[in-house]
Amino acid sequence: MSSSHTPRRIACLQPSATVIIHAIGELDRVVACTRYCADVVPEAAADGRIIVADSWTADSAQIVSAQPDLVIAAVPYQERAVAEILKTGARFLGLAPKTLADIYTDIATIAGTVGAGQRGEEVIQAMQQKIDRVRQQAANRTRPRVFCEEWGKPIIASQPWAAELVDAAGGTFLGIPGRQLSAGEIRQLDPEVLVAAWCGAADRVPLEKIVLERGWQSTSAAQSGRIFCIRDEFLNTPAPTLLSGLDALAFALHPEVFPQPEGIRQITSVPLTVASPETPLR
Repeated sequence: MSSSHTPRRIACLQPSATVIIHAIGELDRVVACTRYCADVVPEAAADGRIIVADSWTADSAQIVSAQPDLVIAAVPYQERAVAEILKTGARFLGLAPKTLADIYTDIATIAGTVGAGQRGEEVIQAMQQKIDRVRQQAANRTRPRVFCEEWGKPIIASQPWAAELVDAAGGTFLGIPGRQLSAGEIRQLDPEVLVAAWCGAADRVPLEKIVLERGWQSTSAAQSGRIFCIRDEFLNTPAPTLLSGLDALAFALHPEVFPQPEGIRQITSVPLTVASPETPLR
């Protein structure tokens, strides 16, 4: 693709887009991004990039100030935010991935748009190969029942791509991905491993508090001390960042095979009371 037909000034309104552009070696095209993008890709905060609102709260004036020729956003959207993006007049690429296959398509789409199709294929292949390696290492082992949540109040199970990662890491995902469940329903499912990765909470989910308030002390996970918090962006950013989430899940499910990576925290017992929780229950 001729460079004259590829966008040179990109505004990224979702961390996943910034991660993908960085992974394919085209970060210099990004002229604006969100503060969440900078959290996941620290390099994005450099070189005078404009910090703008995200896909949920997009502001046309902010975007226009960066003079982008392409805006990339991703779910979740608000109708008002989409209207703000369209108001800018810049080309708009909207992403809505659910599965790993969708994420691979998004990587290929973004890479093709900026003329880096080959690099995009390499990133996709590297992700697929890593997932396959973990799957092979976890094969033929006992598959623990896993409840993995992306939000705390209401309780919402993690997205389909996270369920696929749980499967690759050697576990059985409980519930319907992306759906709301009650604390009682999860208690009945009796997870052997509990994983919390709340959107926007980084690694600060108050594990003791949620187990106590939801009455999960009797679950197999609580009884065996297998309760984990995984950093938000490792499971909720649909991009190559998910490989770090896979490492964390693999350790949580099969610590006898996989080493403990960065970005995962475990509690092995639940006290009777929690005097001062780290984060209010959402």
